[in-house]
Amino acid sequence: MKKIKLKYPLLVEGEYDKKRVCAVADGTVITGGGFGIFNSDEKLMLLRRITENGKLIVLTDSDDAGRFIRNKLKGYLSGDNIINLYTPALVGKEKRKKIPSKAGILGVEGMDDATLYDLLCPYSEDNSDMVFEEVSAADLYNLGLVGGSGATEKRKAFCVAAKLPHGLTPKALREAVNILGGKTFFYEIMEKL
Repeated sequence: MKKIKLKYPLLVEGEYDKKRVCAVADGTVITGGGFGIFNSDEKLMLLRRITENGKLIVLTDSDDAGRFIRNKLKGYLSGDNIINLYTPALVGKEKRKKIPSKAGILGVEGMDDATLYDLLCPYSEDNSDMVFEEVSAADLYNLGLVGGSGATEKRKAFCVAAKLPHGLTPKALREAVNILGGKTFFYEIMEKL
């Protein structure tokens, strides 16, 4: 498998995440140090500069801690230039750990090469003209994933079928779907439901 040449800088939580990403991709990979990123003015300033002048890919674990980091970064950075990627919510534990994480799902470091490759491939310099037809808020509404009774349960079922983190807001779900393949991906998952 040929390594992906990332078109944008990528932020991950820790060193083990960086090692996993670097197994399939070349480019700028920045470690945040988990929650420590919020104690580093220099690192936050760097990320702010990146998002003021271009795009930044954010790839955190799909657990509560990863969600917290991702959401808090929105307050520090230019949100329009953040590309949020989500690892599948796969049950398991990382090889180097004795017990599974609190959430019981694999983090970035636990993803196999093929999964990381598929996540990052749309942001390869080789795929610079790869564009998906985007899912709109109206699409989510029309299919009952927002705005009606049972929408929360339908979104949760969609996330399970799509192997996305549970509890995504409608906006975060739309972003994730559009990154993963837009309307084609969206309707493939909806057909399974």
